[in-house]
Amino acid sequence: LPAAEVKENLPLQENVTVQVSALASPVVRRKSNIVKEMEKMKNKREEKRAQLSEIRTKRAQEIDSSCPNWEFARMIREFRANLDCQPISLSDPIEEHRICVCVRKRPLNKQEINKKECDVITVPSKCVLLVHEPKQKVDLTKYLETQTFRFDFSFDECASNEMVYRFTARPLVQTIFEGGKATCFAYGQTGSGKTHTMGGDFSGRAQNASKGIYAFASQDVFFLRSQPRYRSQDLEVYVTFFEIYNGKVFDLLNKKAKLRVLEDGKQQVQVVGLQEKQVCCAEDVIRMIEMGSACRTSGQTFANASSSRSHACFQIILRQRGKLVGKFSLVDLAGNERGADTSSADRQTRMEGAEINKSLLALKECIRALGQNKSHTPFRESKLTQVLRDSFIGTNSRTCMIAMISPGMSSCEYTLNTLRYADRVKELSPHNGGGETQNQMEVEETEMREESSGLRHSLSKDEEEDLSPHLFNFREAMSQIGEREEKVKMTTELDYLLGITEQPDYDLETFVNRAKYFIEEKTLDALEVAMQLEEQASKKIRKQRRQ
Repeated sequence: LPAAEVKENLPLQENVTVQVSALASPVVRRKSNIVKEMEKMKNKREEKRAQLSEIRTKRAQEIDSSCPNWEFARMIREFRANLDCQPISLSDPIEEHRICVCVRKRPLNKQEINKKECDVITVPSKCVLLVHEPKQKVDLTKYLETQTFRFDFSFDECASNEMVYRFTARPLVQTIFEGGKATCFAYGQTGSGKTHTMGGDFSGRAQNASKGIYAFASQDVFFLRSQPRYRSQDLEVYVTFFEIYNGKVFDLLNKKAKLRVLEDGKQQVQVVGLQEKQVCCAEDVIRMIEMGSACRTSGQTFANASSSRSHACFQIILRQRGKLVGKFSLVDLAGNERGADTSSADRQTRMEGAEINKSLLALKECIRALGQNKSHTPFRESKLTQVLRDSFIGTNSRTCMIAMISPGMSSCEYTLNTLRYADRVKELSPHNGGGETQNQMEVEETEMREESSGLRHSLSKDEEEDLSPHLFNFREAMSQIGEREEKVKMTTELDYLLGITEQPDYDLETFVNRAKYFIEEKTLDALEVAMQLEEQASKKIRKQRRQ
């Protein structure tokens, strides 16, 4: 086109451009609003990411990443951050129960701290305890399964022996001045702090018995005796201290002499030969505690280099002109263990574990009978319950159980077993209406009888089927060993062989070899066969587990 025509067209083009821009401008504004919203969302995401990154950095600083289970430790820390914890205090009221069940958590020990174990136990209040059980999904995602337990009292790692005593054993002291019987048990796995709670502080082998429940109870007994209400009654205080090891009773205040448990003409259980030592003050009691504790049988276990392998029973007895008024039995039970931890040990350790678990089953049954006011109490099921028979009979009998637990993650399975046992005892209390159906009772009895064999552990169904004949053979052999051993000792009249059997941890094989020349050969042959069957069954079980 000519230049003049182009020039003529320019104003029109400009006009069109302006009009188009005017028409398009509202659309551009709408898009800009959307963009602005998207930019805001983007900024918020970036801020959130920065905040999360900052939180992760703080968490990494708070939790040692070298800890093998630092992820679980972080999850537990976050869980506790949302809790309003109100632990038990001295101002809380003391409630009285005929059967009191409480739990005490000990602090992490040096070994657990060195291994950087995480604490999986939380005590949010005076009655509640939480167990954060570590779990892992199929896709390897880690998570916590928190289980809640409720008891009469729950003590965290900061609670002292004095506080534990105040809410557990102290309310029972008054019972013996009123002609009743009281019993306080410390129960738990090896290394959970039972002996520390009952016997006092230990520094190596040195014991400060004045800081244990034994000593606190004796102090209160002397304090009450001096009050005007009882001062004119001429009450005398005696103590006994004995241990039950592998079904045998030994006097810890009389050079560990072996004692016999018999029933008299009135069907009262008597510990023949047990010496009662009269005491005049709490200091006398402390000396007796230290003397007896030094003699107690101990051994090495998976959890403790020097574990108590016997039930120790310290009794405070009130008499008036020789007549029994009341009795307070304080029992430091042997540490319970799973059979999986003892099946690979020697015969002596296996027999220890079987006897300990058997007595714990019998103890639970006796507390069941006490809580449900049953006419029959199965105290003959073990030497422990037989000796403490009078503590389970009568309307003026009171019992307290202190379940001791370890807080480390490696002890989580054992801790849950201890808490379930204590929880069953708690459900038997009249305050909970019995709490169990017949089916539940049968299941529990089956489980505990498996434990009493010393071999129960976590198995799959296929493994149980594979091991069932070996488990049966093992239990049969253990039963036969006990029967044949007693028969051999009954037929033995030689003084030096009887002297061997008086030792709490004598070597059974040495005894058999030396007795061959003097005892009826058939009896010893039967005992040797039982020992061989037990050894073979144990080997087959270990072999089956390795496959």
